[in-house]
Amino acid sequence: MRQRRSPAEEAEALRISNAIDEELKREREAMKRKRARDIKVMLLGQAESGKSTLQKQFQLYYSSQTLENERPSWRPIVYFNILKAIRMILDELDWEYGLGVSGGDPLSLSIAPSTSGTSRSGSGSGSSTYSRANPAWFPELALLRNKLLPLVASEDALASELSGGITVSGGKTGVYVRSGWQALNSAARSWPLSEDYRLGMTPRQSAVTNIVATTLAASMDEIEYLWWHPGVQNLLKSHKLKLEEYAAFFLANIRRIAQPDYLPSNEDILHVRLQTIGVTEHQFDINLGGTNYNWLLYDVGGARGQRHAWVPYFDDATAIIFLAPISAFDQYLEEDPRTNRIDDSLQLFTTICSNKLLGNAALVLMLNKTDLLRQKLDAGIKVRKYISSYGDRPNNYEEVSEYFRAHFIQVHRRKDVSHRPLYLHFTSMLDIKATQSIIINVGEAIMRSHLTKIGLA
Repeated sequence: MRQRRSPAEEAEALRISNAIDEELKREREAMKRKRARDIKVMLLGQAESGKSTLQKQFQLYYSSQTLENERPSWRPIVYFNILKAIRMILDELDWEYGLGVSGGDPLSLSIAPSTSGTSRSGSGSGSSTYSRANPAWFPELALLRNKLLPLVASEDALASELSGGITVSGGKTGVYVRSGWQALNSAARSWPLSEDYRLGMTPRQSAVTNIVATTLAASMDEIEYLWWHPGVQNLLKSHKLKLEEYAAFFLANIRRIAQPDYLPSNEDILHVRLQTIGVTEHQFDINLGGTNYNWLLYDVGGARGQRHAWVPYFDDATAIIFLAPISAFDQYLEEDPRTNRIDDSLQLFTTICSNKLLGNAALVLMLNKTDLLRQKLDAGIKVRKYISSYGDRPNNYEEVSEYFRAHFIQVHRRKDVSHRPLYLHFTSMLDIKATQSIIINVGEAIMRSHLTKIGLA
């Protein structure tokens, strides 16, 4: 028979029970506060939509000291971008003007139409370019090509040094942002670089980087002459030479960048183009209204083959910032040349809006690269040539941007699973002042949505 507890024992048991209840309550409150202060934001969009540039803008605004610590590490990345741009120019000169044909006399090719029947740019043949070319260009360009080939030959070696020899499918080399790089050196977050860099070697101690820096300094006259040469500008204006977006900025600033004491500016860092592989996490401590919040910003690889890696991060996302580059109306996916990039962005945005795992996340849409859109329209590139549904609408910025905005809004209205509000902004990620003003507005909108959902608003 069970013995009855004394009043003193009953009181002690009640005290212990109440203490346990209080501890559990405190733990629940602590978890709630922690959950309130962890803000998980995913940057989504196709490759080259501006996700990594937006991440750098967040870092510049909320954690500028970490960007300052990283500044020397961006130096070889800028060099790599320049080498890649020069190589792309020389490749196109070889194709269009025959500078790389063995046997040597480029002048003899200046009036000979192409007999291949096709060209890489899909224009049928290279004869139209030859007809607009000045024969005097060919010896000049051939000489520039020969002088710059040793510099361009360093591209793969520099990429290998920076990325530790990592390649993507097909054996393609390059410099890539990989998951985990930001934790390599918490005192001065350094990079997804090779093991030498991880162990603390600075870019200035790197053999290949120093060779490239020396060669750039010795070749800056030739690089500048090549960039402004009418033969190159002719190819740019005829859209036969399509460089990556950073190229014009870096090549136009080659004299500054080639200086021995060069250290990348904020603008340089924002212009750098790197391919993200997988999902990378960036943390920022953000103070809003006197309370510190831990923002976890996830930058993702946007190529089709990498989008499956996004899914594990969906279920507890606080917010989605979706970037759609509306300047890309005349471009096609690298991995699927039949798919227009605007169409791919709309399809991807449809997938995000209709995904139930993301139903509780605040949704921000940035129609990005408006500066490049203006440049293309001012250059006379017709939207209807690439998007037939645009029809006979005026080919100006106001009409075109509104046309794209309406299509994305329509997707949201029809496909959004939770009928949540859409925070939409037109953006140019390279405009620091305007982007940081948008970042403030976006941050406040995300916080309001988050605090309302967890019952603290």
